[in-house]
Amino acid sequence: MILADAVAVAMFVGVIAYTLFAGADFGSGYYVLTAGGGVRGNETRTLVGHSSAPVWAANNVWLIFVLLTWWTAFPTAFAAAMTTLFIPLILALAGILLRGANFAFRRYSATFENARFFSTIFAASSVVTPFFLGTVVGAIASGRVPAGGYGDPIGSWINPTSVVGGCLAVTICIFLAGVFLTADGARAGYPELVERLRKRTLVIAVVAGVVVFAGLIPVLDHAPSLSRGLLCAGLPLLVLAAAAGTTTLVLLYRRMYSIARAFAGAAVAAVVAGWAVGQYPWILVDQLTITQAATADATRGALGVVEALNVATALPLFGYLLRLTTPTEKSDRS
Repeated sequence: MILADAVAVAMFVGVIAYTLFAGADFGSGYYVLTAGGGVRGNETRTLVGHSSAPVWAANNVWLIFVLLTWWTAFPTAFAAAMTTLFIPLILALAGILLRGANFAFRRYSATFENARFFSTIFAASSVVTPFFLGTVVGAIASGRVPAGGYGDPIGSWINPTSVVGGCLAVTICIFLAGVFLTADGARAGYPELVERLRKRTLVIAVVAGVVVFAGLIPVLDHAPSLSRGLLCAGLPLLVLAAAAGTTTLVLLYRRMYSIARAFAGAAVAAVVAGWAVGQYPWILVDQLTITQAATADATRGALGVVEALNVATALPLFGYLLRLTTPTEKSDRS
């Protein structure tokens, strides 16, 4: 049981990493979609391109890590989720492929019109992809994925909890992207763009907080097991998320962008960790526990060794990549 829990913890660490790094990447699509035309719009798209280009492919390492761990360590739960939630999962996969392809296409477009077309597809797919991933989380958290699989292919992910999960995922991504882009713009020396992004991100941060805590209302009605966990074991993490989110607002208001970035990441990580703790010991809520879904001890032991090696190599390399691609800081008070 301890080994199964340890593997599950490693998998959720991967979920947190994907939410933070890929989430900020997904959320940048919103700022491209709403950038408008003219010099201002081009300035925003240029900043998004410079911030996302070096890391957009590397972010998917975390998704691969999560899926392979889930498939290898908890194959029964993996099969149940894939057969029940194949529609939102296929739509999310299509969004990932579309955004990646069009991110590349727009950089090598022969005309401005083509670049705008590819940018629009990139931006739209960036926004809808986290929504579908969020509906998957909501379906699992509300107990709508039966242990034997082949549950309701529509009702499993179109329901109040899943819609809340989708909206929460999109809002979190936009919030993270706003904070991260503001910090990148300040480092690169775009004072006017930074000020515009700061004002928009302050509003979005408030909206994100409202969505997180207002979303608890339908969860209380439609996901009783999860809600009990959130209000008991997960409550300290929700309090931490609220404190970190509030601190992020204050730091943005005071134009302390680099520090705000760290607190924004902490707020989002606390929300995801709160969900994981609230759901424990279930891997499929009300259907399968982590222990029941776990594969053989030998498989989990080997997987644990592989995961440790992956973390030991991937994290330093990913950190080095971020360091290489971070613009030289000019001022935190642009």
